[in-house]
Order: sequence, then structure tokens, then C-alpha cells
Amino acid sequence: MRTATPVIEIRDLHKSYGSLEVLKGVDISAPAGHVVSLIGSSGSGKSTLLRCANLLEDSERGDVLFCGEPVKWKGSGLARHPADRAQMVRIRTNLSMVFQQFNLWAHMTILQNVMEAPVTVLRRDPAEVEAAARKYLDKVGIGDKCDAYPAMLSGGQQQRAAIARALCMEPKALLFDEPTSALDPELEQEVVRVIKALAEEGRTMIIVTHDMRLAGDVSDHVVFLHQGRIEEEGPPSELFRNPKTERLKGFLSATVPA
Repeated sequence: MRTATPVIEIRDLHKSYGSLEVLKGVDISAPAGHVVSLIGSSGSGKSTLLRCANLLEDSERGDVLFCGEPVKWKGSGLARHPADRAQMVRIRTNLSMVFQQFNLWAHMTILQNVMEAPVTVLRRDPAEVEAAARKYLDKVGIGDKCDAYPAMLSGGQQQRAAIARALCMEPKALLFDEPTSALDPELEQEVVRVIKALAEEGRTMIIVTHDMRLAGDVSDHVVFLHQGRIEEEGPPSELFRNPKTERLKGFLSATVPA
């Protein structure tokens, strides 16, 4: 059952790298069970916003809330950072991130990769974690690759292993940063099918994607970022069929197949 309580809420977020202002006052909300997609051209701030939501990047101003709980900060401006390390770790472990480049440990088997964080970070029982890891690898369609090493898998299989690893943390939300952009079209579809299945389960997800078809198929809400600001947002049916701003019209004409 979906609720209106945001798992992740961001209010008036500002982020700079030196003199370059990347986010210029952004508000997003991901209620429990909803999928929010972030679209926009390169440099619009999509991935930075995702990393700020997961506290991988510090923001200069604005609020980040996890299940209604605001992140505690100390310092200000470029010197601002989380004040409570225990809170930061707890939030990060509840927001599993799937990266563009998989980030699997080359010296570990796929099963070991999926088990590593729940055992070492969450201190969960290894036998229970192994059972869960095998379940999630089956779920993403590579249960037969448990004993393989990452180099033995295709890119699509590696990304599905990365998704199983994220799921094994039993997170409140999944964050995807361009999960298919490093893959060729055939392998991309393997990953898209997994993401669609997770959306159908009612998983809370924020997805940074260049794939407008994926965004249209799985999202409850789509946010179009342009130069660090939200240019337009709304349900995908409305945003893609009836864009209101010239910038979004131009972006869609360049990215959506005819």
C-alpha cells in the first residue's frame, strides 16, 4: 500500500564545486512506493542531486530528509557537512545506490560481492545473508553466476549483480545513476526488465536516466533539470506528451525516437 510519507525529501538544495553552482535550489520528493526519474542533459545536476540525497556529496544549503527525519548539519556554505556520523551511516545504508559502472569487487565472486556489505557493514548473520543474496541473484536472473567473477560476466549481467547487491541491503529506497548508459542496446534491455519488475513491486526508487522510454514506463513522477534548476516536472504521461517549456520540448525532440 502506497503512502504519502516521503522516503526522501529535498528542499531548496544548493550545491557548488568551487565557483561552479551545480544545484540552484532544488526540491524533490519520493514518497514510499513511488518511482521518480530525473532527466536532463549532461551537466544539468542530475547525478549530483542523487549523490546529495545519499549524502555522498555535501550540499551548501537546503534540507535533506529521510523518512521525515532531517539530516543534521554543522558548519555552513562550502564547509557544511553532516553533524551526526551515526545518522549519516544509517541513512546511507537505507538508500542503496546502483552506479553506471557497476563497481563490483574484481577479486570476489558475484555471491561474495552481494554479501559483502550486509555482513561487514550491517553485521548480519552470514548464513542468512547468503540465502538472501542467492534469492536476489535469482530474482535478477543470474542465480547461476554465484561462483563467477565479474570479469566473466557481460556488462548487463554485472549491472544485474550490482542491483542484487543493492537489494541485499534491504534498503528503504534504491537510487540508480544512469544504470543502462554503459551498456549496448541488447544488454540494456536485460537491466531495464529488472528495473521495471522492481517498479511493479512498489519499490521506492529515484532513477537518473537518459532513457526516456524507461522513465515513461516506470515513473510516477518525472523531473526535468536544466542548469541546476527544475525546469518542469509532473507525471510522465503529461510531461512527455504535452511539454510546456521550450527547453523540455527541445530536449525531448533530441532524445526521444520518432
